[in-house]
Amino acid sequence: MTREGPLLETLTRRLTETPPEFLADTTETLAVVNDLLRMQGATSVSPLLDVLVGDGSPDAQNRGKLARVFAWLFADGWFVSARIDVLPAILSASAELAPLVAANKAVASADRREELARLALSKLDLRPQGESEALAKDRLVALSTAERARVLAASRAAEERARKIREELARKAAQEAADKASRE
Repeated sequence: MTREGPLLETLTRRLTETPPEFLADTTETLAVVNDLLRMQGATSVSPLLDVLVGDGSPDAQNRGKLARVFAWLFADGWFVSARIDVLPAILSASAELAPLVAANKAVASADRREELARLALSKLDLRPQGESEALAKDRLVALSTAERARVLAASRAAEERARKIREELARKAAQEAADKASRE
């Protein structure tokens, strides 16, 4: 996040205005993303777009919706005029969030819209205009669904380890009590 990007408020407002067609199951993801790439000056279809062809699973459908939402975000004039290669960011961000948050909910929630905007910027090594690098990183981590899922998984694993230790200690205590009773 070394370079300054557009205003965060501009991006979150744009996400609020996401056309409902971008969240529909019938909208063709490849066409939407390719249209964005052409707006940004691409002259041919990128072979990377093949990743967006889903297998029809709910996760793949959600990844496609998120890719369309990110394409809508990157169609903002700031990104179009900057001519930044946004396809890797679309692919990475949509794959990261697809198993964790539904695209419809991400667009409907203020915190998730901010997360989408910050994640999109971070994937391009950008930070919101007027923010320091440290603040931008802190806010992204604070809002990150992926980070929250990682912390919850680590917490569950720690609790499971603690439960196993308690069970082992109880088993040993019972064994020692039984051994003591048999000696007496």
